[in-house]
Amino acid sequence: MLTERQGERLPPWLAAVRQDDLPSLHTLAAGNDRDRDAVIAGLTLPWNSGVVEGHVNRIKMLKRQMFGRAGFALPRKRVLLAP
Repeated sequence: MLTERQGERLPPWLAAVRQDDLPSLHTLAAGNDRDRDAVIAGLTLPWNSGVVEGHVNRIKMLKRQMFGRAGFALPRKRVLLAP
């Protein structure tokens, strides 16, 4: 389902999960039900947010490196001027 972009298989899988005796998967199923359309789209469509997540990861790394070393100006320059 994940690697082959078959989001249409999610509802039957969730129904099977609800019938099993696995409480942690019941929690996962309940969470997926709250935003079912978005989850199915994420499993089906070819687009992803990988580039954005990469930038967020880079910024968080810079923030951790600069923690306690300077005011706001230096980390701001490192984020904006980093390659």
